[in-house]
Amino acid sequence: MASGTRGIDKSVHTPDQAAFCELMVGARKAAGLTQHALARLLKKPQSFVAKYEGGERRLDVVEFIAIARALGADPLRLMAALVAGGKGKSAGPKRAASKRNT
Repeated sequence: MASGTRGIDKSVHTPDQAAFCELMVGARKAAGLTQHALARLLKKPQSFVAKYEGGERRLDVVEFIAIARALGADPLRLMAALVAGGKGKSAGPKRAASKRNT
């Protein structure tokens, strides 16, 4: 059965998922890491990183937090950048000292 006949779009192909993938790629690049280097830090194969960055695989919250920490990024700032429409370039470790407006 083709996925188009189900009447439900898979969330892996939504604009929001594409923005999340861009966010994660941007955060990795801001940390100065290759997919291979990040995979080593995570003790995962390089294909793990390639699949979630390419939108082929989704991450759960626990995996997202582990990846953010491996990148030296604040998971809350990454999520805030996603909600705000950012691409992750400014949510990496370089902005860790920026002030919050509360």
